[in-house]
Amino acid sequence: MKQNSPNDDISEKEYNTEVEELDTSRWQRFKDSFKGADLSHLKKDCLTHVERAALATANDPLTRRLKSRHLQMIAIGGSIGTGLFVGSGSTLHSGGPAALVIGYGIIGIMLYCTVQALGELAVTFPVSGAFSTFSTRFIDPAWGFAMGWNYGMEWLCTFPLELVAASITMKYWDLDISPAVWVTIFYVVVLIINLFGVKGYGEAEFAFSIIKVIAVIGFIILGIVINCGGGPHGGYIGDKYWHDPGAFANSFKGVATVFVNAAFAFTGTELVGLAAAETANPRKSLPSATKQVFWRITLFYMISLTVVGFIVPYTDSQLMGSSSVDASASPFVIAIENAGIKVLPTIVNVVILIAVLSVGNSCVYACSRTLVALASQGFAPRPFAFVDRAGRPMVCIAFVMLFGLLSYLAVYPKQDVIFNWLLSLTGLSLIFTWGSICVCHIRFRRALQFQGRTTDELPYTSTVGVIGSWIGLIINCVVLVAQFWIALFPIGEDPNPSTFFQKYLAAPVVLAFYLFWKFYKKTPFVHIQEIDVDTGRRDLDHDLIRQEMAEERERANAKGWWYKVYKFFC
Repeated sequence: MKQNSPNDDISEKEYNTEVEELDTSRWQRFKDSFKGADLSHLKKDCLTHVERAALATANDPLTRRLKSRHLQMIAIGGSIGTGLFVGSGSTLHSGGPAALVIGYGIIGIMLYCTVQALGELAVTFPVSGAFSTFSTRFIDPAWGFAMGWNYGMEWLCTFPLELVAASITMKYWDLDISPAVWVTIFYVVVLIINLFGVKGYGEAEFAFSIIKVIAVIGFIILGIVINCGGGPHGGYIGDKYWHDPGAFANSFKGVATVFVNAAFAFTGTELVGLAAAETANPRKSLPSATKQVFWRITLFYMISLTVVGFIVPYTDSQLMGSSSVDASASPFVIAIENAGIKVLPTIVNVVILIAVLSVGNSCVYACSRTLVALASQGFAPRPFAFVDRAGRPMVCIAFVMLFGLLSYLAVYPKQDVIFNWLLSLTGLSLIFTWGSICVCHIRFRRALQFQGRTTDELPYTSTVGVIGSWIGLIINCVVLVAQFWIALFPIGEDPNPSTFFQKYLAAPVVLAFYLFWKFYKKTPFVHIQEIDVDTGRRDLDHDLIRQEMAEERERANAKGWWYKVYKFFC
């Protein structure tokens, strides 16, 4: 049978020439994608610093390719990691099973209020930098500087630790391979994912998070079976460990310790707000994501840790591993091993490894996007503001990856000392970030009221309103006080300056950042009457928003009370 020519109307030579030109065009487009985006249309003359920052972050050339499913899984992927799978072991040991439930429950309430405030702000202003940008325009540019750098530093310092954690996890299989080899492999994987831009990051987190969610659900079911005596070793457990050794360890101080650690375990939930600037339709995607993410994370944490408290006694010596990333100290692994199940501990360790890589991936994303926003506001070196035509902040990604080379300290015998001090620099930055989000929301609502405007013009409003932001702010302040107490008088230890500063050094660091910029730039506090409530909005037709919101309420009323309850929570 005679094969047709590529095109009967042109010669084979002409066809090959066109194919060659097409390939050249694709190669050229690939090379051009690394060039800087054109921002010449932005006019920043005759503007105040706060106005320039608002304009720049609203027009950062980051691509908008994330969808609702990406947002939900990004928040889950950033939160379900070593804090749940490994860190919960030492938390159970310090507080006991009842303290575990109480601590995570209270932080869950705070998180719901904070995420709702963040959702309202991020839907209204889907700008680059989110939290630091909001702090700049609603509180004080100096506070925005402090919040941005401390949030960026948190992820920057966490990144090499996560790579080291991945190499430590590999030790479970007793492979005679240098940790440096594993660090290199994981380093390259994270780099490749982030080179694909925000879409690559979103798809990777989507896949990672699905695996982690399935694993947590599977463990909850398995834990119930083990508790009822269905494991190979058999024996009904019930609430035995709640009576012996007991529900609480170390009395109220144990509860305070759990309270503090629970706050850190939820790190990453706020990533849904940071990703708003790269979301295709934040008005449709973010409200659902901010509601559902809270329920999913809280239920996963609350139920799984409640099950853990029933099947692992807090006196189990294995709960205190060699480090905070020692997978052998995972209560999930311990519970399965104690039940006599041989294969599943290996599977759980694979999940822990995926969780560690997921958090490492989030580190590069969160830090690079925060640095871009800082540079856009004039808070970081100008080269950090570079975003290529594919929407990738390549300079910031390169900076984070360069810092990640510290992960090769995995072969250094005293690596724990170095990483503990690195993490101490940013240990409380998330608490300051969450508290600042609540303050920004409160001041935004006051600014609307001052200008005689209402929430009817907002595409999404917090379900708990300003009262919820006050509750979130108060709980964040309580966490700071509790952390101060635990740092000053640690459980089972005498007061020690080294221990105190490792746990509380971030507070004076935040203050130092704030005072430095305050005195260096002499930035004024943003008064209510000066707050800009319009720059950065994608939806400025207030009448259209009111009409669409009214139509949505009519549809909800038509479907009945059950639908309104569902929309309120989901």
